[in-house]
Amino acid sequence: MRTPAKLALLIALLVAIAGAVTAYHFYWVAPGKILPAPREITIEKGESFRAVAHQLAAAGIVRSATAMLLYGQFTGDARRIKPGDYEFKGGERIAEVMHHLVAGDFKVITVVIPEGLTVHQIAERLEAAGLVCQGNFEEAARHGSLVRALGLMPLGAEGYLFPATYRFSPRATSDDILLAMLTRFFRVLTPQVEQRMFEMGLTARQMVTMASIVEKEAKVPGERPLIAGVFYNRLRLGMPLQSDPTAEYSLDGTVDRPAIAVRTASAFNTYERAGLPPGPIANPGLNSIEAALYPARTDFLYFVARDDGTHVFSKTFNEHKRAIATASKIRASGHPTGSRRTP
Repeated sequence: MRTPAKLALLIALLVAIAGAVTAYHFYWVAPGKILPAPREITIEKGESFRAVAHQLAAAGIVRSATAMLLYGQFTGDARRIKPGDYEFKGGERIAEVMHHLVAGDFKVITVVIPEGLTVHQIAERLEAAGLVCQGNFEEAARHGSLVRALGLMPLGAEGYLFPATYRFSPRATSDDILLAMLTRFFRVLTPQVEQRMFEMGLTARQMVTMASIVEKEAKVPGERPLIAGVFYNRLRLGMPLQSDPTAEYSLDGTVDRPAIAVRTASAFNTYERAGLPPGPIANPGLNSIEAALYPARTDFLYFVARDDGTHVFSKTFNEHKRAIATASKIRASGHPTGSRRTP
């Protein structure tokens, strides 16, 4: 027969087991409460897991800092969490919260950088996304320590900021963003690309400069190599490129109408100066870079742009004048494929 002491011990043991099971389910297995609004926490580099656990509990993301600590130590995940800004909506178990911290699912801002933007335009887009101040980014891209270290002076990173979709931490600095974009660009400069530049007698800056002009002139992807071929022909013959986008380019982002720009003195104005401009006039995409490396073999020396984005190409100036006249008539008639002159 059980003694009262043994019975009391058994009851206490059962209560403890029941309490442990209840605590396990409440703190570890059961999801936390759904939060009225997403909560953000920031994990600093080198921050202790204990501080992280208390931060999560204080924000209501987990029910217990102690349970979070025990889970992290038992699984070994406490040593694997990644610093960053995290956003939680609630309703997740400790294991799910820990998975986000270990995977680095931190909050990011997505920015799309299309082909053909200038540094000035990219800076505007980054500021609009709430990432960095426009002026600070432009200063870093033009004169910062990173562009100096990469030997991109005196004109800076213009032309080398690869167009793509980027995901940045809200705490990203101008240098962080520049590094991501420049890294993407320099991945394009494979040994094969460098060999091709050597064969063409081009430096990286000259190649990117040509690619940037092609990017601004071409609207239809299939015409990029042909447009590049025209410009290389003109360079070979000592003819000025006479590209409107070069005349319209300015470091501060000011853009005049083409009719005014082509008559404005500028180191980039290829109506005023023969040869390539001193540097890129935009940040070209991969297709334009490939066109600059592998231009079409052609006898064309001129082209005029239609309003639909395609071009009429000509071998002689007389042919070009007739193409311009035809384009003018079409424009005057209100036909949707009217043209503008380029070069």
